[in-house]
Amino acid sequence: MLKYITNAQILTPHGWVENGTISFCDGRITSIKEGGIALSDKNVTDAQGAYIIPGAIDLHVHGGGGHDFMECNEEAFRIAAKTHLRHGTTAIYPTLGAASHEGMMQAIEITERLMAEPSSTIMGLHFEGPYLNPKMAGGQIPEYICNPAAEQYTEMLNRTNCIKRWDAAPELEGSMEFAQYAASKGVMVAIAHTTADYNTLQEAYNAGFTHVTHFYNAMTSVHKRREFKYEGTIEGVYLIDEMSVELIADGIHVPPAIMRLVHKIKGAERICLVTDAMACTGGDTDKVFDERVIIEDGVCKLADRSALAGSIATMDRLIRTMVQKAEIPLAEAVRMTSETPARIMGIYDRKGSLAVGKDADIVMMDDSLTIRGVWSMGQQVEL
Repeated sequence: MLKYITNAQILTPHGWVENGTISFCDGRITSIKEGGIALSDKNVTDAQGAYIIPGAIDLHVHGGGGHDFMECNEEAFRIAAKTHLRHGTTAIYPTLGAASHEGMMQAIEITERLMAEPSSTIMGLHFEGPYLNPKMAGGQIPEYICNPAAEQYTEMLNRTNCIKRWDAAPELEGSMEFAQYAASKGVMVAIAHTTADYNTLQEAYNAGFTHVTHFYNAMTSVHKRREFKYEGTIEGVYLIDEMSVELIADGIHVPPAIMRLVHKIKGAERICLVTDAMACTGGDTDKVFDERVIIEDGVCKLADRSALAGSIATMDRLIRTMVQKAEIPLAEAVRMTSETPARIMGIYDRKGSLAVGKDADIVMMDDSLTIRGVWSMGQQVEL
């Protein structure tokens, strides 16, 4: 059945369509046109001048609604994904931090099942570890952190196609071989929890590391050793133009002024906004999966306050923060939640923008950038 949203400001790859109408049927967008239509039909939604933007794609998210993907059960996956869907995330890559081999295998099985469902918002699995630098562990579970083990990652990558992203610290022994192998299997390999310098980053990029996990967090910046200064990971990433980054744009993990700097240097085409959201996001803030973590100042922290340990943000909050605090134009902020992650993950042919023939993943936001409606594959979501 054909459905319409009219009287809307619609963001397309070619810019804004003012006072426009978007139609969709059978989960796909069928038209985007200027002008409104009659409101008498029950299949017409009056946007009343609101913004219509593509659904967000979250590449890095640990949980929500009181559940963490590390629970490795189907209920946790479904509830967390649905929680973020209500906040505009119409495509999600469940993230496991450093985990046991058994937990990773269980997550693979669950992800495979859920991805097979036609209406699923789950696009694939993201492993943030366990191949991380223990010196930059942050909120990761330390007992699971280790160097890349070829027998582990080859087994997993040969067993399934559901692993779409895998993070590692490139300075670890075996990381370059890991990146080459994972990239050869179509996995997006990202740099994370690292002390890598510029030379290491160059080698890593050539080996297959193309993306940087939660930029500015769990990595080094310019520093001194005795009387001399040395570049850190951050400066090295800036110098590699082709390398993309992600920002936890809650205004806490990275200050708004720094987010503006990243945007100025990398541009929207090389930046993804991610929530890095934890179990307590979008629900009961007392439900913290990791007993080492507390909620304070609007963010997750280790209880000893030695490091941040994830966010309680949702995608709509990221957009508001980028626009209202970092002073980034709305269209640019939206590109960083939709188009750029879709391109990076190879799903731009069906997601990441509003265009005829693409999935009808649609978000409606009012002037205050509060969500007023979400459609996933053309089905309206109960907020």
